[in-house]
Amino acid sequence: MPRSDPELRALLTDLESDQVERKISAPDDRVDEAICAFSNDYPGYGTSGVVFIGADDGGRPVGIDVNDQLLLNLAGRRDSGKILPLPSMRVDRLEVDGKHVAFIEVDPSPSPPVRFCGRVWIRVGPRRALATVDEERRLSERRRSADLTFDARPLSGASLDDLDLDFFQREHLPASLPAEVLDENGRMLVEQLATLRLATLDGVPTAVGLLVLGEDPTRYLTGAYIQFLRVDGETLDDPIIDEKSLTAPVPALLRQLDELLTLNIHTAVRIGADSTEERRPDYPLRGLQQLTRNAVLHRNYEATASPVRLSWYEDRVELFSPGGPYGTVTVENFGAPGVTDYRNPVLAEAMRNLGYVQRFGAGLAIARTALERNGNPPAEFAVDASFVSVTLRSPS
Repeated sequence: MPRSDPELRALLTDLESDQVERKISAPDDRVDEAICAFSNDYPGYGTSGVVFIGADDGGRPVGIDVNDQLLLNLAGRRDSGKILPLPSMRVDRLEVDGKHVAFIEVDPSPSPPVRFCGRVWIRVGPRRALATVDEERRLSERRRSADLTFDARPLSGASLDDLDLDFFQREHLPASLPAEVLDENGRMLVEQLATLRLATLDGVPTAVGLLVLGEDPTRYLTGAYIQFLRVDGETLDDPIIDEKSLTAPVPALLRQLDELLTLNIHTAVRIGADSTEERRPDYPLRGLQQLTRNAVLHRNYEATASPVRLSWYEDRVELFSPGGPYGTVTVENFGAPGVTDYRNPVLAEAMRNLGYVQRFGAGLAIARTALERNGNPPAEFAVDASFVSVTLRSPS
């Protein structure tokens, strides 16, 4: 439950501790480090920590302009992709003695350790510190399976033999952690997997571990594939040109998907009056990539055997993703700027580390811009409690 204004004012003027940090000026990396530390809640209070912006060491407002742009900048630090898994936090202003301070209230993560730029920060009394290997291990052991999102939960019956550990050590681990962290001693393979939420310390793979590293993800997550259909016409009654099921782990799945999209995009060539060539694809690759990756990231893997379906007709492309809006996203506010939530936050972390997500919450905006620049009509969304579908139409 968010802290009340009286509680926030009391924290502001209290001694700086492992639940309070104050900054005089606008945000920098130290604010991100503080968000990371409060997310980790190393003392185990189970309550939020607060970063105040615009207050001195005694908790007195210094009179900075706490305008909407500042609040937007602070809120945007959540979606920068530098703090993973994504923190749960709220940003607002607080009036004190006729002046304003901004604050970021950060909830403890159910899935520690949380990292900023690959490093784990914690609070040790009134100061921030980098966690030691032993402190990271304690954070990993604190996870409570009942409170985890489905992608972070261990899947009974799975073992490390189900994972491609060579890929993990060769590509995933270097992409996820700084070199100096990897060089630290005392980290066994299972601890490396656990710190990235790909397995438990007991060696049981999590759902995201199987999605990203699994030799056969569909063995445990039956709907974890993409069904592709290319139709020579405008209805399913027309002849089928191509049909595929992409069943690889997510990194290979997305590479195969990019190849499939590239092969099926047709480019028209027009010769202008001045003999110059104009090339325009029927669909922009970047827009299709954003929408299909969103479908893989945000779909429901827990309660359905349905795959993501990509159906390509002569006049349109239809994309179906099982699982409706999640968390703060509803049927009514779906697609609204700034409204984001994550059914699979640990999968989002893995996709960000591997380079398939550049900035969280920007996928739909990037797709809309790509479609507009290519001359396509706006994407048509159908949003239900149990699915999201989108229809793209070729330029007129």
